[in-house]
Amino acid sequence: MLSTQITADMPNLVTLYIARQPIFDADTGLYAYELLYRDSINNAFPVGTTDGQATGRLFFNALMLIGIDKLTANHRAFINLSTDALLEDFPKLLQPSSAVIEIVERADNIAKMTKRIKSLKQEGYRFALDDYDGDVKWEPLLGLVDYIKLEVEEPIIKTNMLLKKLKRRFPDVKIIVERIETHEQFTLLKSAGCDYFQGFFFARPEMLTYHNVEPSKLAVFDLLRCTSRSDLNFDEVHQRVAKDVGLTARILKLVNARSKSQNLVITSISQAVIYLGEDAIRQFVRVLALSELGVDKPSELTKLGLTRAHFMLLMLQPGGQEMSEQGYLVGLMSVLDAILNMELDVIAQEFRLGDELSSALLNFNGMLGATLKLARAVEEDNWPLAEKLLETIRPASEIEVVYNAMLSARQYGDDVLASIIEQE
Repeated sequence: MLSTQITADMPNLVTLYIARQPIFDADTGLYAYELLYRDSINNAFPVGTTDGQATGRLFFNALMLIGIDKLTANHRAFINLSTDALLEDFPKLLQPSSAVIEIVERADNIAKMTKRIKSLKQEGYRFALDDYDGDVKWEPLLGLVDYIKLEVEEPIIKTNMLLKKLKRRFPDVKIIVERIETHEQFTLLKSAGCDYFQGFFFARPEMLTYHNVEPSKLAVFDLLRCTSRSDLNFDEVHQRVAKDVGLTARILKLVNARSKSQNLVITSISQAVIYLGEDAIRQFVRVLALSELGVDKPSELTKLGLTRAHFMLLMLQPGGQEMSEQGYLVGLMSVLDAILNMELDVIAQEFRLGDELSSALLNFNGMLGATLKLARAVEEDNWPLAEKLLETIRPASEIEVVYNAMLSARQYGDDVLASIIEQE
């Protein structure tokens, strides 16, 4: 009999590491968190990683998959952005109110950056200049940013003098001082007019870990190819996203992040792709390219998700394209609890699947739920249950239709993963 049952020793899940360091106000109340890219339990910026790679990976994993609000407990987020990322309009992947974009001290191409920041400011985005050192190259940006971040110097009077000078020139700009390590430094900076404070005296960066699912390199390359053309084919994008669990999860989260409506419900991958629109899709793919994501070998859980998704699509085709696409999404999402180590009810809520899809995923309700239950019955070799479910889903069909659909679905999963492995 056919079997694609999950076993306990299947995948070695990728773990995602993020650090967050609090920023405090003058009364030592929590004001914001700075989110910092990490690649291991070692709480330090990884050696050999470029600003661009760190930006891309932080955006693609933390912001698109987990969400800013969850990472910061609904406080402000400060996020470092490389020059390339800023010029590629990465901030537009976020709502303007959701984050403060930090311009890193290694930034270059200041003239282009100034022009881009002016444009983004008009749309409501906020900026901080990180590690300001008084260099004249930053002059075009000083009047544009909302925050200027300084590092503590010794003697502390140097930092105080620079702080007061900036306050006189730019009274509306908020000053944040980093690397504060003693109470004396905090007291002196506070008396000099510092607005916000950050450093080991208050709190070291806190490590957060999450289970992660990364897209395959083939999926990334395919998306790069189809978005490099002047006329974007949304169906082509949809087909490529649908073959990768990691991309599907992030596309859905990106829709949620960009949506101003709490009532938005996503019922298919094609709906999510069309909702985002051409500009957001292209920006999304640029994040992929910049972050250089991709796993060497796809996991069996990914294969199982693809198989379930295609099986449900085939079984639901008599109900029309919308129903079959909904089935595909439910099948793909049904393995995310194992991949992300997250309860399915949380997944349904986080990804805004709506009542019908959520009910199918959680309780096997409706036609979608019955078809998911049928897929699982086949995986478990429970053919008596499969025959009973078939009577509900397609009462005029013989059990052979289930055999054929699962054989086709398994071949589909094998083919997708084989193509990934061949091109790694």
